[in-house]
Amino acid sequence: MEKRTKPRVNLLQGTLDMLVLRTLLQGPAHGHQIGKNIQRTTNDFLKMQHGSLYPALHRLERRGWVVSKWETATDCNREFKYYRLTVEGRKQLVAEESRWKQMAEAVARVMWPTAEET
Repeated sequence: MEKRTKPRVNLLQGTLDMLVLRTLLQGPAHGHQIGKNIQRTTNDFLKMQHGSLYPALHRLERRGWVVSKWETATDCNREFKYYRLTVEGRKQLVAEESRWKQMAEAVARVMWPTAEET
């Protein structure tokens, strides 16, 4: 019996950054929590690989959109690097959401044109 797996989804450049920023809008989180939140929210459609997620977090930190701090988790007494959204990150998220909406609407017009557009 052949095992079926979901096809790997290649995110458009910048989409992962937007998803991470949106996740951090809910509050501080460490990398594993961020990845699991995105996976859970998308019903397992998007699975965050360490090789994509952590470079994105470091990129966002270099740009000043997130800050990080090592903290001890209360439930397991382990240290994790928690990421927090900055004011600049919130502004960037608004800009990214606007661009994403415009792109999604443009693609939708091509894929499913209305009677006036055909």
